[in-house]
Amino acid sequence: MRIEPLGLEGAYLIRPQIFPDSRGVFLEIFNQPDFEETIGHPLEVAQVNCSSSRLGTVRGLHGVAIPPGQARYATCVRGAIIDIVVDTRIGSPTFGDHVPVRLDDERREALYLAEGLVHGFAPLGDEATVVYLCSSIYSPAASFQINPFDPALSLPWPQHGEPILSDKDRAAPTLRQALDLGMLPTYAECLALGEARRLRAGGGSREALR
Repeated sequence: MRIEPLGLEGAYLIRPQIFPDSRGVFLEIFNQPDFEETIGHPLEVAQVNCSSSRLGTVRGLHGVAIPPGQARYATCVRGAIIDIVVDTRIGSPTFGDHVPVRLDDERREALYLAEGLVHGFAPLGDEATVVYLCSSIYSPAASFQINPFDPALSLPWPQHGEPILSDKDRAAPTLRQALDLGMLPTYAECLALGEARRLRAGGGSREALR
């Protein structure tokens, strides 16, 4: 598989090699050695989630405060979605920037997001199913939402009539409001989590490896 950085630090697109035959297809959704070689630390998995969404649904934008923080590894196993990643790390050079990524059940690509990168997704067809691996378990107290229709973000959601949102997502603050409320992690805090994982894996610090 190929693991390619996106336009935000800590966001990567994973392109698997697909092996088709008369029975169907086979692929590796995740490969720990390849992941660790590129990212610099192993993927720690504490919870695996699966969601199914119908056309018109927008899920997100969702994040987890530090502590504990949460990295995510997501793929679309049925249908197609647009997944939009937003940098909410205070002090990041790309704070407030976003990257849209298409995930579908043909190319079978996956998306890895380090802590501090929030995301949301919407189906591009009648129905889509998404599976995502999380580095920490669900914590209601640490979870936060950013309004997916924050006009300052101007995210490219598909237009299918009135969007279907959860009550929490509909009432979520804008990015600016979340910043003023002290909800967002800092860039330094997020980088420190990745550094700690590298040290636990015996890979040494980034500075030592340069």
